[in-house]
Amino acid sequence: MKIGVSNFPTDYSISAVALGRACEERGFESLWVTEHTHIPASRRTPHPSGAPLPSIYWESYEPFTFLAQVAAVTERLRIGTGICLVPEHHPIALAKRVASLDSLSGGRFDFGVGAGWNAEELEHHGVAFKDRWKILAESVAAMKRMWTEKEPEFHGHWVDFEKVWVEPKPAQKPHPPVHVGASSKWAIERVAEFGDGWMPILGSCDIDERMDQLKRLCDEKGRDPGAIEISVFAAPGKKAALEALAKQGVDRVIPLLPTRDEDQSLRWLDEHASLVEWAQDLA
Repeated sequence: MKIGVSNFPTDYSISAVALGRACEERGFESLWVTEHTHIPASRRTPHPSGAPLPSIYWESYEPFTFLAQVAAVTERLRIGTGICLVPEHHPIALAKRVASLDSLSGGRFDFGVGAGWNAEELEHHGVAFKDRWKILAESVAAMKRMWTEKEPEFHGHWVDFEKVWVEPKPAQKPHPPVHVGASSKWAIERVAEFGDGWMPILGSCDIDERMDQLKRLCDEKGRDPGAIEISVFAAPGKKAALEALAKQGVDRVIPLLPTRDEDQSLRWLDEHASLVEWAQDLA
């Protein structure tokens, strides 16, 4: 089992350089950071958990910039978006950003994608809430062409362009892994359709039920369900709970590092570093 770390990074929490180095030194496999371009002040859309929305949701750094700094001071640590709100980006610009980061990091980028839960945030980007997953699916399909073809073109309902040149290509072939970050039964359909991985938040669904659904859909599409990587966000730091997840077929767990200053963050990483050794023994 792989042990990653997720974080909402801000200008008052541990820096990208310090966090990246600390994660790699302690043997963590990956670092994942979130994305929200902004949070509308109206706050009409409640958080899915029903809890008050923490300020870190609008205070977090832009993920690609943050991860580029992490990549520059690490050699083995994988870096990922957990998750990138794809409908809020133009697919040509996003394809370029993803390919650049993967190339500059030596092929260490994992592309966690999602459609977003805040209707007003999406509307500010010109996206109707009901269309967000359709736009995501078309955007991912278009980006895959840009990552793998010399002169790609794409003609869909939401994404449309004639032949283009988009360089550099990603270091990973055919492209960085695309992990779908959502938990509904409809999300599993998208994982089976175009995902290289599935990334639910622990407690957001019945993992066994969703895994059974994923296997059925993969069988229908002729895909190997074992080739789809399963990662779980907000996993607990208790070994017994992680061992249970491993038995369910989870490949990676990603505990959430709270948004804290450097000293507090390093203490948290030290406390959780034993999970790395435990996971290696489990393997």
